[in-house]
Amino acid sequence: MSGVLILFYFFGSVALLSALAILFIRNVFHAALLLLMCLLAVAALFVLMHAEFVGVTQILVYAGGVLTLIIFGIMLTSKIDGKAMMVKNNKWLAGMLAGLPMLFILITLLKQHSFQSSGKFMTGDAAIKQVGVTIMSDYVLAFEIAGLLLLVALIAAVVTATTSKKNDA
Repeated sequence: MSGVLILFYFFGSVALLSALAILFIRNVFHAALLLLMCLLAVAALFVLMHAEFVGVTQILVYAGGVLTLIIFGIMLTSKIDGKAMMVKNNKWLAGMLAGLPMLFILITLLKQHSFQSSGKFMTGDAAIKQVGVTIMSDYVLAFEIAGLLLLVALIAAVVTATTSKKNDA
């Protein structure tokens, strides 16, 4: 067994176990930290599969940006009550009944698909350059709209936080 395969199984099991632990943990902050572990393990899997750009994007966007906002929100809301937020879930049977058919469909579709590589993929700087050129030419409008929406969300968060601080005083 090669070292890359051992690392693949290690990071795959870390991602799987941390994702499963998120389902059963009651503390929201600990669940966010487990989500960070899962996202970093998935980024490591991308890097092992020679998709370095996607792996770095995974770390920057999800682990760096989105999860930071989630933890920031959790920390702000937990200060309101003065105690840690705990999640109660007594609808696990309904979740299992809804999730099992989806799992069956996913497994059936995965068995039907043949995962044969065509052998035509770019690696290194050429792939990253091609992604950048495609984003800035074919998808520039969507890229700019997404940036504008993120800016509006940031301004709204600042206004909301400032307004609630004034109301508390």
